[in-house]
Amino acid sequence: MSLYVVQHKHTDATCPARNIEMGPMLLTHLSEENAGKFGVKIKSEAVVDGAHTLYLIVEAADKRKVEKFMEPFTRAGSVEVLPASVCEAVVERGSC
Repeated sequence: MSLYVVQHKHTDATCPARNIEMGPMLLTHLSEENAGKFGVKIKSEAVVDGAHTLYLIVEAADKRKVEKFMEPFTRAGSVEVLPASVCEAVVERGSC
């Protein structure tokens, strides 16, 4: 499994939390059970207060699985999937 950091950004106008249908649907989508159906394990998630930006730290076999999992979020804004490493691996290889 590879590690990825996912950033989803949307505007105030497209904020899923304001939409009585989309907000609950995205929460269900982010559930452990549902993510597993896509081959994705969510390690952590957070929304930056007032910034309309969601960050996920996930594990998956490849980037495409994460991109497929994040497709519903593209309706509200952008999604960027970044390959990542744990700090221990970075120190072992001697470079970020």
